[in-house]
Amino acid sequence: MNSVLQAFREQILQANKESSPLRIQGSGSKQWYGKPVYGEVLDTRLYSGVIAYEPTELYITVRAGTPLIEVEKVLQERGQMLAFEPPHFGENATVGGMLAAGFSGPRRAYGGAVRDFVLGITMMNAQGECLKFGGQVMKNVAGFDVSRLLVGSLGVLGLILDITLKVMPRPQRETSLVFAMSEPDALRQLNRWAAQALPITGSVFHAGRLVLRLSGSESALRYARHRLGGIEFDLADAFWLQIREQQHHFFMAEEGLALLRLSMPSTAPSIPTRAKTLIEWGGAQRWVWTHESIDTIRERVKNVGGHVTQFRYANHQQPVFEPMETALQKVHLRIKHAFDPNGIFNRGQLFSDC
Repeated sequence: MNSVLQAFREQILQANKESSPLRIQGSGSKQWYGKPVYGEVLDTRLYSGVIAYEPTELYITVRAGTPLIEVEKVLQERGQMLAFEPPHFGENATVGGMLAAGFSGPRRAYGGAVRDFVLGITMMNAQGECLKFGGQVMKNVAGFDVSRLLVGSLGVLGLILDITLKVMPRPQRETSLVFAMSEPDALRQLNRWAAQALPITGSVFHAGRLVLRLSGSESALRYARHRLGGIEFDLADAFWLQIREQQHHFFMAEEGLALLRLSMPSTAPSIPTRAKTLIEWGGAQRWVWTHESIDTIRERVKNVGGHVTQFRYANHQQPVFEPMETALQKVHLRIKHAFDPNGIFNRGQLFSDC
């Protein structure tokens, strides 16, 4: 065990002995997400670097404190990428924070989510034990996939140390098309196109305008442009970066409001509410600013098979995440107790009592 890991272990064991909380944090680029977390900071940036990269085998293993931008640069040099297009939300975002938050970008609905590309993880639990799950290749195995369970866990289960990710080749070409249409028409078209063999890798609808991104070979893009129509978008690269990083003007803070993230079936109709909306992922992810109560929005979204998260600027008098059914919460608490019985990691992030 190297000196950094030994220091982590000593800090964790001391906190566990005293039942005092630890706040696992990299650059802090996503610390606004979820409920406020208090405690002594455990800084993951002390543990950084690429451990292994095999371009021909399509995997990379990195330490959790490694800046995400460094990993993307290494992959870009070999014509590869992280296919889930993770948001950074800060120039110093780390790979561990990316995994713990579980965020995916515009390619999510077309290329897969973060958890779909996690091959293996090494973590440290509250007893200071290093636990390894998974490996370097995708396998179908029986049992509980702990490596993927850690994706989106917000650090409540333990300290993520090493991460092995599946990587993908970058597209040969990309282009974007713009269409003018209403929200109901955009949802119908997106679902119709989803059933066709079209190289769509991003979709955004806002204020009467639908933007599609196409990725692939020149012949595939030529065929898609002919089928779809629309107008080519000259400033597409900057636009998709703004959407990924929530720097588009839609995401500017609305005074006194929380930015709500509605996760719902792509086939669900528009939610009847007076709100500003932006729709991604072929209709499966919908962003909302509204003065209507969160409880009202949650009930409407639940009725169509979805759930609501207070993504940014949360009102902490209301649940940030969709309240769990009692049985499911019991399962979560049992898993939490198995890894962190004294509740020292990111205490209160998901549940008030641990």
